[in-house]
Amino acid sequence: MTITINALTRYPVKGMSGQTLESVQLETGKGFPCDRLFGFARPNSGFDPANPKPLPKSKFYMLARDAALALLNTSFDDNTGVLSIATQETSGEFDITTADGQQQASQFLQLYLDLPDDESPQLFEASPHRFTDVSVVSTELMNAVSIINLDSVEAFSKTIGHAIDPKRFRGNIHISGLAPFSELETVGQQIAIGSAKLKVVMRTKRCPATKVNLITGERDLDTPALLQEHYGHKDMGIYAEVIEGGSIAPGDVVEVL
Repeated sequence: MTITINALTRYPVKGMSGQTLESVQLETGKGFPCDRLFGFARPNSGFDPANPKPLPKSKFYMLARDAALALLNTSFDDNTGVLSIATQETSGEFDITTADGQQQASQFLQLYLDLPDDESPQLFEASPHRFTDVSVVSTELMNAVSIINLDSVEAFSKTIGHAIDPKRFRGNIHISGLAPFSELETVGQQIAIGSAKLKVVMRTKRCPATKVNLITGERDLDTPALLQEHYGHKDMGIYAEVIEGGSIAPGDVVEVL
């Protein structure tokens, strides 16, 4: 069976909603374009944008602890630097390339989460630093691309008798046509995607963020525990480093080399 790309998604702000893309230009040694470039840090996080160093995800506002973030509809325009955030009741647009815009976006999130002043978020950006969950492992993994096999998600759904939205796993590249969970055995191998080439470097261990229903904003499924119960591990998806840049798009063929 032919393996193909189904969807491409970037997450400009850590913990916020993703944006579907029609194509992406991957660059050698760099992560998914405009992915996790911004993050809302908790007070006293210790993050210094002038000297960025990886921090644990617990230092940021994110789905694992703040399920209500799932109900925010966000989009980022990298041409204008404007981050749009909308709830059912209100919305805002913020130029987060400026200090004022970052502060305004932080205040918007504080009000939305109903946080006291001593828990006010602070939006940071420090390119080329990325606010990925695995940034604390290595610089290389901070710039890795996350890949989700939709056939694995479908098999998992059937096993537990509950339909699972693949978006829970917040992957950059969704693929299909690969035997369920066989992607986990490709660590160390190279894969060709479109005109790019990547090396699989790590299985993705799932965290409590995947418990959150992205429609309701509620924790309705203990995904990590169910993976452990039925498969003996908590892994769904893989991380891969870009070793040869190139253009990729939905419909492109994926080949395990």
